[in-house]
Amino acid sequence: MVAALSGMFATAFVAATLVPAQSETVLVGLQLAGYPLLPLVIAASIGNTLGAVVNWAIGRGIEHYRGLRWFPVSPDTLDRAAGWYKRWGRWSLLLSWAPLGGDALTVAAGVLREPFWSFVILVAIAKTGRYAVLAAVTSGFIG
Repeated sequence: MVAALSGMFATAFVAATLVPAQSETVLVGLQLAGYPLLPLVIAASIGNTLGAVVNWAIGRGIEHYRGLRWFPVSPDTLDRAAGWYKRWGRWSLLLSWAPLGGDALTVAAGVLREPFWSFVILVAIAKTGRYAVLAAVTSGFIG
């Protein structure tokens, strides 16, 4: 059980950073293997939220390297995310769960100096909501 939850946490953490990974498949696989639902959702949510904090920290400190080849987000993606962020403000972080652009939103939040605690709360709501819905669909509670 500890190994499964640790693996879920680690996969969700990595998936939230700018490194490509699929935590949803791990969640569904572990859920179908019979692991308890609530601990899986908690481990995934905490890991994914903490991974997004890494992106926020990158945004806070690395914006002046923007445009360099190794910069972790393409300039177009960051500009698009910053546009969403400027238009919708911190509430755009409720889309941080999205597979396309969600990670860039968390970097943009750091670049645009979103306060840490409001960032963590909104991202945690978004990430937990995604995992809860996915787990509910897999269990047959929804759909």
